[in-house]
Amino acid sequence: MADRRLSTPLLALDLDRTSKVPLHRQLYDQIREAVLAGHLPPGARLPSSRTLASELGCSRNTAVTAFDQLLSEGYLAGQVGSGTYISHVLPEELLSLSGSQRRGPAPREDVGPSARTRSRRRGLSKRGEVLAAFPRGRRIATRAFAPGLPELDLFPFDVWARLLGRVWRRPPESLKRHGDPAGYEPLRRAIADYLRSARGLICDWRQILITSGAQQGLDLVARTLLDPGDPVWFENPGYSGLRGPLFAAGAEAVPLPVDAEGISVAAGRERAPDARMAIVAPSHQYPLGVTMSLARRLELLAWAREADAWILEDDYDSEYRYAGRPLSALQSLDEADNGRVVYLGSFSKVMFPSLRLGYLVVPEDLIEPMGRARGTLDDHPTAITQPALAAFIAEGHFAAHVRRMRVLYAARQSVLLEEIGRELAGLLEAQPDEAGLHIVAYFSAALARRMSDQEATDRAAAAGLSVSPLSGYYDGAAERQGLMLGYAAVPEDEIRLAVRKLAGVLSR
Repeated sequence: MADRRLSTPLLALDLDRTSKVPLHRQLYDQIREAVLAGHLPPGARLPSSRTLASELGCSRNTAVTAFDQLLSEGYLAGQVGSGTYISHVLPEELLSLSGSQRRGPAPREDVGPSARTRSRRRGLSKRGEVLAAFPRGRRIATRAFAPGLPELDLFPFDVWARLLGRVWRRPPESLKRHGDPAGYEPLRRAIADYLRSARGLICDWRQILITSGAQQGLDLVARTLLDPGDPVWFENPGYSGLRGPLFAAGAEAVPLPVDAEGISVAAGRERAPDARMAIVAPSHQYPLGVTMSLARRLELLAWAREADAWILEDDYDSEYRYAGRPLSALQSLDEADNGRVVYLGSFSKVMFPSLRLGYLVVPEDLIEPMGRARGTLDDHPTAITQPALAAFIAEGHFAAHVRRMRVLYAARQSVLLEEIGRELAGLLEAQPDEAGLHIVAYFSAALARRMSDQEATDRAAAAGLSVSPLSGYYDGAAERQGLMLGYAAVPEDEIRLAVRKLAGVLSR
């Protein structure tokens, strides 16, 4: 019997990284076209998502997203323990009166409305297709070693409940009505005071816009400052959660390498000198933990002024710095008359994720247009938790909680590093990180020859551990294999047990 397995050369796939079309969409389109053209016969087996990603030099998430969409639309069929195959009956055949006809060449998407309708799920726009294709957020099954998860058991919920009750037992009339699109004024004032003292920001409370988290903040920025096709620099590797709003806005993502000083401005000038925006985490790059040097910060600001571009500064965990002096924000260096930096912050990692409150600090000339845009898109942020958070900050509870967590997290990082050195020597290599809620443990050469970090992640999940593969944060091939190990939410005894369990997983 002929072997029906297919290899990447037979698929003739080619991903164009200069295109504004997301890589997962390119992969989806090319596989679907090959199916409809009959180049991939019914029952043919596709390479695994891991194999395909490796051969195309893209992240496994890109291949998984494309496969998931093809599976959901009926072009592919999965068999547990066997692989992924071309469906014997395609969606077009089910919709056609002559479904028994032999498959012919795939219709071009520009031949008429019916062809365009068949190219995507019924009723979705092109932007909707992009959003629907993104993988769902990962549910965290265990604390060890989920990156980005803070310690929740020690949050002062008794204080929080008292502040909520104080406001809502007898709420003032103003809180029962529609609020300011920019947010509750006392909270905006409290945030501005905190940012000026703790982060060195140059800002007035009127520049603060309250959002329901970092991603909504980026969505607002993308909608108001970017046009479809605008190039946007982002860090590679970087936080994939910030890419969704960019793709939804039709922006062209330009991944740039990160070196010991931060994002490579020189590479950006070479690849997309006219980019409209750069998205960076200068204080503590995610996931590598690099701190952007002063020289690189000034270089980035100089480019933004020359190119008339914006910089979005993601300061996602600046509160948790364990060594050295706290670093001033990039925004504090932006002293030009017309600032180029939009500062993005969130309370999810400092307090608790379900709080869903964040903020933007915008240059003065953006206060009115972005406030109007905020009101148009979402009317106003919820007033339920804003007054309590304003009091939590103003009365010193926020600062006290941060100080307690700094001491706790520093101790937990120390225990994790000690256990890695004892239990995982020869397998993982990790160094102390001066900030953040996770460390990156790189694979030794011997371990990298035996398995990929994605395979290690799958094995760890089967053993009840939540780790993240470093390669999953790269656009394209990863420079090194490694695991992101979050420690903030994990008690010290649990860290020791989990490291031993991870050692058993990686040793097999």
